[in-house]
Amino acid sequence: MSIVTVQLGQCGNQIGFEVFNALFTDSQSSQGLCSKRENEAYQASCKERFFREEKGVPIARAVLVDMEPKVINHVLSKAAQSGQWKYSQHACFCQKQGSGNNWAYGYSVHGPKHEDSIMNLIQKEVEKCDSLNGFFIIMSIAGGTGSGLGAFLTQHLHDHYSNALKMNQIIWPYGTGEVIVQNYNSILTLSHLYRSSDALLIHENDTIHKICAKLMNIKQISFGDINQVLAHQLGSVFQPTYSVEGSFHYRRNPLGDLMENLVPHPEFKMLGVRNIPQMSENSLPYSTFTWAGLLKHLRQMLISNAKMEEGIDWQVRPPLPGLPPLGKMSQNREQHFNTSLANLVILRGKDVQNANLEGFKDPALYTSWLGPDEAFTVWKTQRAFSRYEKSAALVSNSQFFVKPLDTIVGKAWNMFASKVSLCSPGCPGTHRILQPQAP
Repeated sequence: MSIVTVQLGQCGNQIGFEVFNALFTDSQSSQGLCSKRENEAYQASCKERFFREEKGVPIARAVLVDMEPKVINHVLSKAAQSGQWKYSQHACFCQKQGSGNNWAYGYSVHGPKHEDSIMNLIQKEVEKCDSLNGFFIIMSIAGGTGSGLGAFLTQHLHDHYSNALKMNQIIWPYGTGEVIVQNYNSILTLSHLYRSSDALLIHENDTIHKICAKLMNIKQISFGDINQVLAHQLGSVFQPTYSVEGSFHYRRNPLGDLMENLVPHPEFKMLGVRNIPQMSENSLPYSTFTWAGLLKHLRQMLISNAKMEEGIDWQVRPPLPGLPPLGKMSQNREQHFNTSLANLVILRGKDVQNANLEGFKDPALYTSWLGPDEAFTVWKTQRAFSRYEKSAALVSNSQFFVKPLDTIVGKAWNMFASKVSLCSPGCPGTHRILQPQAP
């Protein structure tokens, strides 16, 4: 089953290119550390999901949308110059006027104005799939096009393709601020996506930046470096895994399986990704990994809410049986414990069948209304990912996002209370903001 990717705005198109490039490069790698037969099955499964062929050339199953042509032209050129895969020239939509970081302009002006043209492009791409699995929508929530137009298109995909799954991969803005109205834009986007998307896969710019600096040892970090780390994390989730352990049959419904395992309730749909190991190519030849060591670190990252391997708090432990609910406890370490609704661990590489995952089946990790048998899932493949002999990814539906969400809601409310408007007066598409009234 195939996934159609919708790349929105500057951020979505730049990340989308890196994702497709990482997927294709990995699928064609001869360093998969598995048999030829298994590698061929892996390549075929990846191709079915993300690419189609035209005259022998792999074409990304993607629709590119931006209100300015510069970024789309750039990624089209980069893909073509790779000589390995490319985008379809007929699956792109761009204009000459951007959204000016104005959420309302993207949602209320560009959306209705260009709805038919964009939805027609998406329909044409869907018609080229033998079987549609769903949509993967890549967007930022801080600006105008990705956030405003992204929210509009997700809503219309929900209306037009009610039986297809929709997952939004959203980029959370830097805490220090990229756009002065990013807190407003983020809250408006999330409020709409919560009604129309089946799951939100969230990446925080601050976290990815730290990974680049501390784990990848990059001195001068560019957006290209950040996007490559994002692409690696997404590839570690979406590349094929076995549908049945011990077989060469890869699962054909990746979005459906992921939603089934990680979204037990439609009101809890924010997902986060953690990867281990992550390091520079120069460090890799001098490193060795065991499944016991990788999974020990990954479990502690989960329960202590560490976003990367460096800086894990090893003092955090799950609450012991019989302790009162968290709200009634004193200020101690247990309050830093990250409770999960559901977790999916994805293992790739050598001797994967020997990995012991009992630590993730501890009932103390999960809520009282969902036991480990329903809340924990593992996917495996002996085929290595990227350049790592052994690697693990954790996709988690947990409390990991409570603090960032509280922070951005607080900042948005403070701006509103200070009578900061969404944009300059008279911006088209901006609804009047009612100022706070004195009691």
